[in-house]
Amino acid sequence: MQIAVHYDKVHPPRRIDVAEASARAVVALLAAPEAAPGGAWHEAVEYWRDGRIRKLVRRARGRRWEEIQELPGVTVAQAGPAGWGSAEARALVPGPVRPLPPALAKTQVEGTHFPHGDELPPPPAAITAAVAKAPDAGRGITLTSASVSEQALVTVEVTPLEEMTSGKLCAQVAHAAQLAWESPRLPADLRRRWAAQGFRVRVAFPSAQPWRTQKRPVSVVDAGFTELDGPTETTRAFW
Repeated sequence: MQIAVHYDKVHPPRRIDVAEASARAVVALLAAPEAAPGGAWHEAVEYWRDGRIRKLVRRARGRRWEEIQELPGVTVAQAGPAGWGSAEARALVPGPVRPLPPALAKTQVEGTHFPHGDELPPPPAAITAAVAKAPDAGRGITLTSASVSEQALVTVEVTPLEEMTSGKLCAQVAHAAQLAWESPRLPADLRRRWAAQGFRVRVAFPSAQPWRTQKRPVSVVDAGFTELDGPTETTRAFW
């Protein structure tokens, strides 16, 4: 499954908001009528589920982002704190890695980084430029790396033991959200309420000690084919 994220250097969103938007887009695609039996996406989704579930996150700007909207999938936009750009992610119906649709082939996978949010992004970000021109403008910018999805019914925790690029973070958070949606342990009523909420998730970054000791109903272990060395538990989900 390809996940395209809108990459805007001038007015960037925070990495946590992009990760949450990516997770919501993936679950929304899997929950869509088109992915259900008899739907146009069902065969492709089931073929992907039956194999090694893989997600690739690509960044797209300007015209490339607009072209990707023409491919079958689901887009989610999510606002961050005051002063930050809106996070946008599109989960695309699973398909072969090669050949890629031309719109996707022109995008990049490696080196996707978004600001954490607890400090101003580097130039040429509009946020930094506004503060440089008028220091008072900084008062309208909320500096925090914490999630703004306090009311989310599902929480995804990220390992504090590994460093990940923004793209890898998006893929791992989306995988945890997918497994939460598919878990038989997720109560039916909560599943309905989560759907009504647009599959909002809250991403959290616990410290090392609770991460080592707490257990959650969903755990994602990355196989280590890309950024991480060997099987690594990257994310967990609970509700």
